[in-house]
Amino acid sequence: MIELNADIGEGHDDASLMPYLDRVSIASGGHTGDAASMAAALRLAADHGVAVGAHPSYPDRAQFGRRELSASAGEIARWVTQQTELLAEQAVRLGLRLAHVKPHGALYNVAARDAGVARAIAQAVAALDPALILVGLAGSQLVAAGQTAGLVVLHEAFADRRYQRDGRLVSRETPGALIVDPRLAAAQAAALAQGLAIDTLDGSPLRLSADTICLHSDTPGAIKIAEAVHAALKRG
Repeated sequence: MIELNADIGEGHDDASLMPYLDRVSIASGGHTGDAASMAAALRLAADHGVAVGAHPSYPDRAQFGRRELSASAGEIARWVTQQTELLAEQAVRLGLRLAHVKPHGALYNVAARDAGVARAIAQAVAALDPALILVGLAGSQLVAAGQTAGLVVLHEAFADRRYQRDGRLVSRETPGALIVDPRLAAAQAAALAQGLAIDTLDGSPLRLSADTICLHSDTPGAIKIAEAVHAALKRG
């Protein structure tokens, strides 16, 4: 069964999501999160045997890391390093080790299309720990940069987001960008897991090769979506 992951530590009902997940990316202080929330998320994941990773972002709490910021490659590398190290420090205190790094929000989307930003992130992760997995949008510049940096990468697809015909995610500001119907999210996840084409927002077919499927803890009805997606993936 293809793995299911979620972004957590963002102030939502993470405990109810955990039974359905294989991997979680924990907010690491950029868009939200502090030492207490990181430790709580790490403990919760450990209790459920779920792999843990950092979820670094643009340092922009006001916009929840979902606004693109102008930044140099050095600044981006520093932000990724600092936020990942913050979570890693909490993990060490609990006897845990980070498995991966996955950028959040606007940083994730910029890295998907911008080779320079992707390279800055990948090189920062490789310098921190070459055993860390880099998670990025399936077929994107980020996973390509991770491979070039010698990292293991995971191509990620989304159960609760709509796509453009070029494989990028539809902006959250666009009506219909989120999939909130559990049945539709489950159907999209099942198609992705089987390598079948999915419908983009404009109705054109898109085929993606994915290693991991994500859902968001802040999507309305996230728990019902997780339940439906998990069941669909388990059915194969």
